[in-house]
Amino acid sequence: MLKVIEHPLITHKLTQLRRRETGTKDFRHLLNEISGLMAYEISGDLPLNQVTIETPVGTCTTHEIVKDIVLIPILRAGLGMVDGITNLIPTAKVGHIGMYRNEKTLAPIAYYSKVPKNLSSAVVMVLDPMLATGGSASAAISGLKEEGATIIKLVCVVGAPEGVKKIESDHPDLDIYLAAVDERLNDKGYIVPGLGDAGDRLFGTK
Repeated sequence: MLKVIEHPLITHKLTQLRRRETGTKDFRHLLNEISGLMAYEISGDLPLNQVTIETPVGTCTTHEIVKDIVLIPILRAGLGMVDGITNLIPTAKVGHIGMYRNEKTLAPIAYYSKVPKNLSSAVVMVLDPMLATGGSASAAISGLKEEGATIIKLVCVVGAPEGVKKIESDHPDLDIYLAAVDERLNDKGYIVPGLGDAGDRLFGTK
């Protein structure tokens, strides 16, 4: 299920993130802020356990999150979303999946994977600022399912309709969270209007 998170703060910060003149320092800061704001919505259905605790003045029956949270950024641009979410969920474990697109075929190519052992009992959030063709995200999700993950959320900032359709077709059992759905992909597989190359803008490599 596609969930577009609409909030004035996210919309404002996404506008600044999109601007051509936004430099590396501000791009990195804005991406973290947007990710943190999105995390509030993403975590809205986390399961809770009832617990009884002692406060300084009495006994309180309340609730705690029962599931482990695992963040899986798709390298390299997904790294820019980790701190914004761990600021809100500091106990989250972080794995990494390395994917890149063949520039001619646009097919995803995996080159690295290191994930926690507890995927089968955790809520797994796959992080990538851009959902373009959906190929890399779909391949990463398939790999995580093979590792035992059953509860997976795909968290991206900007998505193209083509990428959304790809994920909904390949993985109809998971939720997709976006801050915006853009118009389309161009002939090079980039989102229009999009953000440009999120990895290059995040790390200042172009």
